[in-house]
Amino acid sequence: MSDNAKAKGRKRSILIPVLLIVTLAACSVAGYAVWRMMNKPEGGQAEAAKGQPPAAPVFFALDTFTVNLVNPDNNPDRVLYVGFTLRMPDEDTRRRMAEYLPEVRSRLLLLLSRQNAAALATEQGKQDLVGQIKQVLAPPLVKGQPPQVVNDVLFTAFILR
Repeated sequence: MSDNAKAKGRKRSILIPVLLIVTLAACSVAGYAVWRMMNKPEGGQAEAAKGQPPAAPVFFALDTFTVNLVNPDNNPDRVLYVGFTLRMPDEDTRRRMAEYLPEVRSRLLLLLSRQNAAALATEQGKQDLVGQIKQVLAPPLVKGQPPQVVNDVLFTAFILR
């Protein structure tokens, strides 16, 4: 045999075990990765639970209100046209508000008619009105019922004339 043939045989005999070791290592790494993905720790499940979207919000849209406003010069042309939607914490509160809608509207009309036109022209005046609306709707509508909770008041129309 020639020296060239002997060298070729030796390379082949070394190449096969090296390829076998590399293949075995690659399969081990792949198997470990699959095992880790299938057996995630508890923290991974908690993160998945956090990723779930929150429950759908509960809204209660009210018809628009048109009221005359209090102003220092007793100008009868000062009018507020306002529409808003209430954000409720749950469906039970929305259902109660719908059942007692005439009383809800009456409370709101009385509140809106006491407003000052100059105060409502500012951003702070509008924010104060939101707080007052929450406060006026908070007491129970009927004895024995829980207090009403309004999470937010969202203006859908606001014209001050």
